Amino acid sequence: MKFSVGVEYALHCLLYMINLEEGTSVGIRDLATFQGISETYLSKVYARLSKSQIVKSIPGVKGGYALARSADDITFWDVVEAVEGTEPFFQCAEIRQNNVLLDKDNLPDTHTKCPCLIKVVMSEAEEEMRKYLRTKTIAWLYDQVYNNILPKDMEKATIEWFNNSRR
Repeated sequence: MKFSVGVEYALHCLLYMINLEEGTSVGIRDLATFQGISETYLSKVYARLSKSQIVKSIPGVKGGYALARSADDITFWDVVEAVEGTEPFFQCAEIRQNNVLLDKDNLPDTHTKCPCLIKVVMSEAEEEMRKYLRTKTIAWLYDQVYNNILPKDMEKATIEWFNNSRR
């Protein structure tokens, strides 16, 4: 299992949207420039975030995107699901039914009615990951980054950069 780079792009860029003043937005070009990432790809990621109601599009000359809900209400799992889709990571192909020792026209219940144990374990593991990612929000990320990792002046500089880019 591997998440696309879109998940990383989304999480980083959502972090910078937390301090937007009410009624303002930030453009894809500014987010991409600030992060040094592909504007085209980020646009596709933001279309998915918008469809999932994580961000909202603000029309107009100074338009762009703003958070559609509180940063406390946007989990890492919300972002993963928006960017990657809702399909389970593990897709059981039921290859146990292809066993050469079995009569394909008369498969035993152990190969048709009982759940595949491999699928069960993989599904349980995925659910544990979902549970964990649901405990981490964009607000939590912001708190960790700006209160525990980056120097205090970095938050101010980031806010100023985005404010100046909108002018």
